[in-house]
Amino acid sequence: MILWVALLMMSHCCLNGAAAENMGLERIQKCSTTCSQGLRCKTTPNYLFPPPCQNPPVNLTTSSPFHNISLSTVMSCEGRQRCSLQLRFKTVLQLTESIHGVSFCTMTPGMLTDCQIFSFTKKSRERMSGLQVEVEDDCTNISPNQRVQILVKTLPTYCGITWTGTYHAPGCTSEDLRRHVPECITGRLSYDVNPERKELSVNVTDMLEDHDYHLRLCLNNFICAGTGAHTLIKKEEPMKRAILPYSRPLPCLCIEGWSAVTDAPRVRVCPFKDRLEELWLGITFDPLEEALSWELACPVAVVVALCQQRKDGICVDLPHSSRNVSREKITFTKVDPHPQLCMKFTAGSQSWTRCPFADERFQAWEVTVTRQQGHEEVKMSSKINATFSVGLCEQSAVSPMCQTNETHSVHVEKHKSVDLNLPGELCKVNSCLQIKRLDVKFAVTVMHCYDQCDPSIPFTKQVTWDLTWFIVPAGVCLSGIIIVTLVLHAVLTVYKRRKQKGNGGDCSSEMHTESTLDCVVPTLQTHPARHGGVLIPDSPQRGNTEKANLLSD
Repeated sequence: MILWVALLMMSHCCLNGAAAENMGLERIQKCSTTCSQGLRCKTTPNYLFPPPCQNPPVNLTTSSPFHNISLSTVMSCEGRQRCSLQLRFKTVLQLTESIHGVSFCTMTPGMLTDCQIFSFTKKSRERMSGLQVEVEDDCTNISPNQRVQILVKTLPTYCGITWTGTYHAPGCTSEDLRRHVPECITGRLSYDVNPERKELSVNVTDMLEDHDYHLRLCLNNFICAGTGAHTLIKKEEPMKRAILPYSRPLPCLCIEGWSAVTDAPRVRVCPFKDRLEELWLGITFDPLEEALSWELACPVAVVVALCQQRKDGICVDLPHSSRNVSREKITFTKVDPHPQLCMKFTAGSQSWTRCPFADERFQAWEVTVTRQQGHEEVKMSSKINATFSVGLCEQSAVSPMCQTNETHSVHVEKHKSVDLNLPGELCKVNSCLQIKRLDVKFAVTVMHCYDQCDPSIPFTKQVTWDLTWFIVPAGVCLSGIIIVTLVLHAVLTVYKRRKQKGNGGDCSSEMHTESTLDCVVPTLQTHPARHGGVLIPDSPQRGNTEKANLLSD
């Protein structure tokens, strides 16, 4: 069973291969003219000045003698890449004694009429008169994709007895023609991309023999305009290969190749045709004119709009900012360069968003909020003279929109700031400050939402000092005083001990077991007093002193 299935698959592949081979044009060794068996026909020179038409006989006025006219293309080859196209003409003719032959002419715009005349011998036409005969010819040269007018007449030419038609020759899109007809041979291109070095390695196969080959990079528009990267592959080189550097992987950047012959057909492949995201670069902003511009690098139908980027990632289109672009440059004038303002590109079912002011380099104004003792102080500053719409609004859990009941116009001068004295409603839950610039055409609506605050403390332009500014310095000073006091106390204690050791050194050396008080006593003694030649020493004790006084009396 397995062997049988394998045989069936092999036969199927062989049949498909044979069918694929048969899809090409029919080959002929050389052109020829043939007629039905028994009818002798020969090709005669075309008339330089054709004779005028004659009135047809009665038997030709009722019906046309031409039946089943068919036109087709065959190929005549003298080598693998040296083939030409021939137009094959075939018709069935109702032969009568008044018809001596057939004239077959082709006409193309700007070219002379080319005619083939097939005449029948007298004996053969008399013998086959009244019968339907076939006439076939394939000796008319045509070019790929050529459109020709066909005119078939009888000989002699009878007025009104003609057949006309149009034939369109196969073009170079046919694989058979691209391989064998010189006018269609373009070569085959394959490539590898090196994104790190920004290089394309291109290989060429099936190029026209015995000819050099051109390779270049170009931007495909109405025509493929060269970008500067160009090389010539010599026919003597064994490896038909070249390296082409590129700057940006644009979808319209293509590799183009053609043989070094006059009017050679060209082949084109575009390695980055799916890289549409590369088109959305190159956004420029003129801060003096406040103009935001973008130019399409490749011809693509795209819708461009300005939008405001939300926190959830959705970019909401600004009113009246949508533009349809296919080739030209687009400019939005009077644009407020805010970080939330972006440009949205939509091509087909896909969309891309670019935010040129996200780095805040061009931000013209800002709102700063400082929290002071339970309330918030709001200031608006601007780098230019600008006018704003400022209002309070409340957000709801149902809709992300913020409903504003009342708005005020605020003007801010260049390099100055304005205090926004807000009422107590800002202290409500979900209260926000809604700001939009008014002196431009395209601006985002910015919301600043705040925490709940104490409405009893009014908003003021003066700065309220926080207790932190007093507590922290006072604590630092107190700590310093304590540290200095401890250091001085330690130094003074050491100093006293050293002094005591210097004055009472004998006592300390003789009586180590005595107390400190005993060693201090000698320092309290006074000079002895004389009483009748008797020396009575002073005693440190009160009783002894009184006794000494009494003795002296």
